[in-house]
Amino acid sequence: MENNSQAGDTNGAPEMKTKRSFSEIIRSASFWKTFAGITGGVVLGYLYFRFVGCKSGSCAITSNPYMSMLFGGILGLYVTNSPCSKGKC
Repeated sequence: MENNSQAGDTNGAPEMKTKRSFSEIIRSASFWKTFAGITGGVVLGYLYFRFVGCKSGSCAITSNPYMSMLFGGILGLYVTNSPCSKGKC
């Protein structure tokens, strides 16, 4: 009986991705797009707290500036990395 498998055969196996250096990651457009989304969300979260926020303290998100900024940053991350932003809706 013949064995048809070869030691160097990679058909069907996923290719290994090489690690990118930190400077390559910083220079990529996807990093800056995500960074801008998070930063914009944090700023908008603070502005929402400042101008619309809950004065009584009973609102979980808008009564604290840190929670508003965290929530805005998470929304910014979601908007820039959602499947719809990549055309896969």
